[in-house]
Amino acid sequence: MLTDAAIKALKPKEKLYKIVDRDGLYVVVQPSGAIVFRLDYRLNGRRETLTLGRYGPAGLSLARAREKLIDARRAISEGRSPAQEKQREKRRLREAKSFGEFGERWLQEARMADSTRAMRRSIFERDILPAFRNRLLPEILPEDLRGLCAKVKERGRRQRRSMSGIS
Repeated sequence: MLTDAAIKALKPKEKLYKIVDRDGLYVVVQPSGAIVFRLDYRLNGRRETLTLGRYGPAGLSLARAREKLIDARRAISEGRSPAQEKQREKRRLREAKSFGEFGERWLQEARMADSTRAMRRSIFERDILPAFRNRLLPEILPEDLRGLCAKVKERGRRQRRSMSGIS
């Protein structure tokens, strides 16, 4: 069974090589020095390989790779191919529309009164679109939205203060 210390001690060779962990999990050490977690499994009579991710500070830890292994094993036991699901997800992300395209389509197609649509379009174009126009939907994180909401809220607070000073 692998440990973090054992993985860190692995050195690249001229050809890639594998070191087995447990439950089908293994690491591949590439000539470049990259260490990648993989899982080989059989589903519907076919052998498939799932690449779980690269080891390292910017990648997966051994513990996280083992968690992903458990998820993959669960999918296999349910008759689903984790490798094919991963490919589908990558394809879905590539085909994802930008936030701007998605928002524009939503504004055109959603059922709402014209006055509501006009109000929402105004907010969309003034506050939301400048921040997220060209970003893909999966790239927009909850903290991005919270930051934008805080900025809009603060702007509203400043406007109310300046309006109350006029009266």
